[in-house]
Amino acid sequence: MAQVKTVSGKKETWKERCARTAREVVKRRWLFFLLIPGIIFFAVFKYIPMYGLKIAFQDYNQYDPSKSQWVGFQQFMDLFSKNSFLPVLRNTIVISLLKLILGFPIPVILALMMNEMKNMAFKKVSQTLLYLPHFISWVILSGIIMTLLDPDNGMITNLIQTLTRQHIMVLTDSRYFVPMLIITDIYKGLGWGTIIYFAAISGIDPSLYEAAAIDGAGKWKQAINITLPCIVPTIIIQFILSSSNILNAGFDQIFMLYTSHVYDVADIIDTYVYRMGIINNDYSFSTASRHVQICCRTDHDSVRQPGCQENRQRRSVLREKGRNENESIQKRWYRNQTWKSRESFLPYSTTSFLFF
Repeated sequence: MAQVKTVSGKKETWKERCARTAREVVKRRWLFFLLIPGIIFFAVFKYIPMYGLKIAFQDYNQYDPSKSQWVGFQQFMDLFSKNSFLPVLRNTIVISLLKLILGFPIPVILALMMNEMKNMAFKKVSQTLLYLPHFISWVILSGIIMTLLDPDNGMITNLIQTLTRQHIMVLTDSRYFVPMLIITDIYKGLGWGTIIYFAAISGIDPSLYEAAAIDGAGKWKQAINITLPCIVPTIIIQFILSSSNILNAGFDQIFMLYTSHVYDVADIIDTYVYRMGIINNDYSFSTASRHVQICCRTDHDSVRQPGCQENRQRRSVLREKGRNENESIQKRWYRNQTWKSRESFLPYSTTSFLFF
């Protein structure tokens, strides 16, 4: 029988080792009870829903699931054969990469700056203002963004018009929609990363800074040669966790803010799955799209939300009448869509606000 050495150098068999492990488990049994909530969570919300994966291999009948026909990989073949596969995949990857590349370093920089603050009152106020957006739902935050970017009375819209002498409608212009997504996402997630890095900085031994100060190192050299090397493990872990969401561009944010005017730059995997599964009732195809994390759009007329066909025809007429009239109609369309969106999500926003 195989033998292993203990710490004292005495050899023990695998049977003795298993018995010793069992005694340790019994001795610390109350600690293992703490795992039960986590196990229940993953079982209920992660593993049990995986049973629904079979829908991707069926021609699912939502009225009588027992009559669903098995089609194998046909849904996946249809998915990969779509002509507009690359644009949707490109949008998902581009938005995710921009959020990662531009948003990842900023919390590190802010944590380093906050670590050098001497005024404790100002420091606490700054921490509160940075942390607060993370705990606000995208439903509420998107309403604030729509108000600020309103084409007629939005404060940011008026400010941009004053500075550039141009009337820019950010939410309906493909050139500015993605930068707006990146900025608002960084604003919302800034506090969470700052908390983690600031906690890591707080755990650094103060004697290192004292020794560096004696050697004549200033604040800049201390930050570069002491603070940053000490929080590198935390930075690496955060980067790995952030990279795992490379194909998750943020459904909540984009769904609450995007319109048919910006489908060409904002249509991602999650929004496509929503339209195919919820609006078009094509559950099998949307399940296949979701679980391979690759999707595409078919002809826009077949997958766009109700009313988009009228909007497209209206825009083609507006192009003939000139840019000014086009902008005025887009304003009215935007207000209608914004009001409809707010009406649709009013119960959710009210509940979220009360909970917050």
